[in-house]
Amino acid sequence: MSELSQNQIPLPDKHDERIRRSLRYSILDGAGWAAMAGFGESFFGVFAVFLGATNLQMSLLASLPSALGSVSQYFSYRILSLLRSRKIFVAISVFCQSLMFIPIGLVYFMGVHRTDLLILFVSFYLVFGLLGVPAWNSWMGDLVNINEKGRFFGRRSRVTGLMTFLSFIAGGILLQRIGDQTGNKYYGFVSIFILACASRFCSFYFLTRKYEPEYKLGSDERPRVRDYFEDPKLRNFTYLALYISFMSFSIFISAPFFTPYMLKDLKFNYTAFTLVIAASAIVRFFTLSIWGRLCDIYGTRKVLTVTGFLMPAIPFFWVFSGNIWYLVAAQCYNGFMWAGFEISSFNYMYDTTRPTNRVISISYFNIANGVAIFLGALFGNLLVKYNNVFWSAYLIVFLISGIFRYAASFMFLSRLKEERKVRSITYGKLLLHVFSSIPTTEYMFRAYTVVRNSRLIEDTFSRKK
Repeated sequence: MSELSQNQIPLPDKHDERIRRSLRYSILDGAGWAAMAGFGESFFGVFAVFLGATNLQMSLLASLPSALGSVSQYFSYRILSLLRSRKIFVAISVFCQSLMFIPIGLVYFMGVHRTDLLILFVSFYLVFGLLGVPAWNSWMGDLVNINEKGRFFGRRSRVTGLMTFLSFIAGGILLQRIGDQTGNKYYGFVSIFILACASRFCSFYFLTRKYEPEYKLGSDERPRVRDYFEDPKLRNFTYLALYISFMSFSIFISAPFFTPYMLKDLKFNYTAFTLVIAASAIVRFFTLSIWGRLCDIYGTRKVLTVTGFLMPAIPFFWVFSGNIWYLVAAQCYNGFMWAGFEISSFNYMYDTTRPTNRVISISYFNIANGVAIFLGALFGNLLVKYNNVFWSAYLIVFLISGIFRYAASFMFLSRLKEERKVRSITYGKLLLHVFSSIPTTEYMFRAYTVVRNSRLIEDTFSRKK
């Protein structure tokens, strides 16, 4: 997202105590948001399996809230025009999001339609969470000096990444142990959802403590949809939007089904499930900065192309074995490639949009991407429903998802052009640079050592508690 106001304003004074204090509060706000995601959002799919969700309901849970949340951002500018305060807008959306953990936790008592109601409440949860994102970006754009944005957001991302990982690990432990001690796994979910709600309230508190510089609504250029296909200046962004949307469709063919595959077919307990998912998160945390430096030096398009052809192999790995250590290794590869793909595609979006049309351009992109996610999940559900090929109904979606991901990369990556002047390097040398770099090797070894020696794995060899 970008600044909603395009008015020229002075660069923030980094010596202004109000701004310095606000930036510290922003990091604490991010830590609260990350803890909420780790304790709560990460376990929505697990909760749905516990409630007895069907494959169609798992598809809807993974896709419909994201689609509605993405579409909701199209209305952010209009709401901000009414409220005239980014701080108030963001605070209201965050407060409402935190409250949604109450009905989410109580769906257990809502009868035969409890899974459908879970999908409804999670949809509200993501709509409230995503609605204020453009205003938050605008607000932070006025607080952070343009010459220090990379350093500040890099530091903030490291904090949020670490907090997400730690809260996810803690959530998995609590879910397993409280469920075992009480004899009812529901109490484990109640515990982690309470922690998620409290974490978001902490985030809300620090948001309200931040200073908001004077804000005036600007007037953005508003290209029509057809302009993105006719205007050569917008063509690079159009190809990127089509590529990411097609990729999202391909990813969500399989994305809703990794959780039920592990919990139902492989009979993993919650500790084993947490271990597999955490492997990806910790490798992503350690390697994100490496990919970021490569984007700065060699260009986002180069990194996007490399990861765009290596990332699609991820779902294929899940077809060959259900061994927990094999899947941990596969998830390490997943975290490494996704770190590069995410940061390069995110940065490339900023490279291919102008400040005067960025808000509306990203709004159009979010709508297309949200619809693609929804359709991909529905298609995956049909594949699972009518699969008669493999011993597990989920393996077919892993295979098809990988094929579609490669199709997206072959169709669009060659059409993208680098927007900045960057250092030239061949793809082979770029790969060699990545895999032979000492920091990468060191971080990967550390990640493996942490996972291998963790006390979390004491019970994971027994796939069913």
